[in-house]
Amino acid sequence: MTELFLSPEPRALGNSGLSVSPLAWGMWRFAGDDVALAQAKCEAALAAGIKFFDTADIYGPDNDEPFGASEALLGRVFKASPGLRDRIVLASKGGIRMGVPYDSSPAYLRAAVEASLTRLGIERLDLWQIHRPDMLAHPAETAATLDALVAEGKIASIGVSNHTPQQTSALARHLKSGLVSVQPEFSVLHTAPLFDGTLDWAMKHGLAVLAWSPLAQGRLGDGDPRPGRRSAETLQTARVKTALQAHADRHGVGIAAVAYAWLMAHPAGVIPIIGTQNPARIAEAGDACKVSFDRAEWYAILTASLGENLP
Repeated sequence: MTELFLSPEPRALGNSGLSVSPLAWGMWRFAGDDVALAQAKCEAALAAGIKFFDTADIYGPDNDEPFGASEALLGRVFKASPGLRDRIVLASKGGIRMGVPYDSSPAYLRAAVEASLTRLGIERLDLWQIHRPDMLAHPAETAATLDALVAEGKIASIGVSNHTPQQTSALARHLKSGLVSVQPEFSVLHTAPLFDGTLDWAMKHGLAVLAWSPLAQGRLGDGDPRPGRRSAETLQTARVKTALQAHADRHGVGIAAVAYAWLMAHPAGVIPIIGTQNPARIAEAGDACKVSFDRAEWYAILTASLGENLP
């Protein structure tokens, strides 16, 4: 039976001309004032073969820090380690404004990109993504602003996060620079991109797929993060973790590595964005490339998530 093997080799970031690692490191919880510790986390990612970092200007308030704090901390790491910036492909996001909540107006998008560059202490972002769609922004105006920022050299390529295929298509129609990536929530417990057209649209148009929350807010990590009454959600989690653990035991890896590998096995070339800030867990993420599936094994994990057989 044909097996689906995962390659540790770099893969294309859409048609951007950039090559990225098969896993990305997310910086939602990248926080604090200890620059040496922050740098050690970055180095742990690089040591694990992860050279694609994903941050956002909104990362900060969830950690009881100011807006932009995660970018600012990474900027201090770049200053302390000048060669680090050139060793990674760096993505950021914008378009969420505190108290609004979404703003893709031309003036705000430009201000958001320029503020991110200032916090990071760099001149250009490799990938900049609209974090969430602004329903009051016409895609033609949004596209014109983003095209201008590409022409000015402030961003190298453009992506979207949390957009439906229709919203993505509407923006792509007006962009001269083109889109290179989409970033949906995608995990074994959140399988909507398999069914809502997101992955199909990405494959049709050659876009990279970056999966946020691949461990389902930690529910697919070690232990049971939701003790108490066994709701339908926790029963689903229990089924999935049992299936993942059995596969992990066969390959001699941890359950998280299998959860990442299950996403990576999809032909869209999904790039999971791992969120852990623990250097040891970051290192373990690379074990995903030691995992393989045959079709029956991959679909068994999907049916464990759905709680019913596929038609």
